[in-house]
Amino acid sequence: MTTILSPELIASFIDIVGSGNALSGPAEIAPYLVESRGLYHGTTPLVLRPGSVEEVSRIMCLASQTRTAIVPQGGNTGHVAGQIPREGKADMVLSLERLNRIRDVDPVGNVIVADAGCILADIQKAADDNGRLFPLSLGSEGSARIGGNLSTNAGGTAVLAYGSMRQLCLGLEVVLPTGEIWDGLRRLKKDNTGYDLRDLFIGAEGTLGVITGAVLKLFPKPLGHQVAFAGLKSVEDALALFDRASSLCGSALTGFELIPRIGIEFTTRHIPGVRDPMPTVHSWYALIDISTLDSAESAERMIQGLLETGVSDGLVENAVIATNETQRKAMWHMRESMSPAQKPEGGSIKHDVSVPVSSIPAFMAEADAAVMRAIPGARICAFGHMGDGNIHYNISQPVGADKQAFLDRWREMNGIVHGIVLKHLGSISAEHGIGQLKRDELAEIRPAIEIELMQRIKHALDPAGIMNPDKVLHSRSM
Repeated sequence: MTTILSPELIASFIDIVGSGNALSGPAEIAPYLVESRGLYHGTTPLVLRPGSVEEVSRIMCLASQTRTAIVPQGGNTGHVAGQIPREGKADMVLSLERLNRIRDVDPVGNVIVADAGCILADIQKAADDNGRLFPLSLGSEGSARIGGNLSTNAGGTAVLAYGSMRQLCLGLEVVLPTGEIWDGLRRLKKDNTGYDLRDLFIGAEGTLGVITGAVLKLFPKPLGHQVAFAGLKSVEDALALFDRASSLCGSALTGFELIPRIGIEFTTRHIPGVRDPMPTVHSWYALIDISTLDSAESAERMIQGLLETGVSDGLVENAVIATNETQRKAMWHMRESMSPAQKPEGGSIKHDVSVPVSSIPAFMAEADAAVMRAIPGARICAFGHMGDGNIHYNISQPVGADKQAFLDRWREMNGIVHGIVLKHLGSISAEHGIGQLKRDELAEIRPAIEIELMQRIKHALDPAGIMNPDKVLHSRSM
């Protein structure tokens, strides 16, 4: 694979997109070379910003002919460095930010067709303007782009009711490493004609091709929406309350988030405008979101009935129901601020894991005990989507500890936490992907045949090994 790009080759790539859309100066390429946590810094001779699918095709065709490594990048909001070029290599960044056109909205067919570079919030707004809902919601939705959401199979806060991106996508348009364009922008909900090629590219983190467009599902907008905060004694009570909510609310239960007391303390301390929604202090909290299609009154009755039952059964110590949209947004803003609120507290070792929902209390108890044995004084801020088993098990450094010395134990803590996750038949990556951060660990924990099958698929679609090399899998050709 090319390790040094000649001036002539660089000029050929620039000619495809035009000089105004090819970045090479240190200051202008810097934002494309580091991920949000600052753990990975890459290098590149060039950032290309194509404005059409045809330009992406020409870039990939030239890259294939010259064995030039290409790293697709959306909004650069990923947490495992799948979108960051390798350090010391000649990987070229292919930014999809100019491919940001919403091609069509079909409210009758409940689909939206969009370029991969569309910002998630813009897709949500286009759906809303047409009386529909696109349910994917993330803390980074103001900058995350839909191609990256698809490439990582993003989940967000509404997986419980609507599923992850794999369930929210009907069809894809993909430019292959050879430059060939696969037009799979089908709007069908039923199509059993051969292999499901779409699912190869969703979650592949740009290692098999460049997603350039997608057909996404839309849903009716709920007429009733209600959010509540419930104070709880334990994770066990949270699980019991979730079970009760599932039975009483059914598909109207669109969110059930588990939040620890330390998460409330971090967010109120460091995030401007965030206030504790509860008048009393509790060890744990549940953020409960109800959406109904018939009326606001039905959502109100449903959440009140759930909380009354929880209180009478001793599961809920206290609860607050939002009285307007401002309060509902404030409750969700607190939840979505949990991750950035940890940064001012010093070093944070983060884990994006999932376990079977019924195993959450046992996993949390075992992981907490093991972490505290390894690092006495560590502050565990474990929160997340209890309804689908996805826990963001984050560990903040002890007060007064040396930040770098703490972060140097990242791999050790991964081994501890992930070992307990696997014991409970869980996953070391629930929604962030593998990227560079978890690539080596993936190779260690997955059966050899799984890794080999992935390598065969990679080689079949990308025989030159130019597509986002050394992400998810180690590259066989360098």
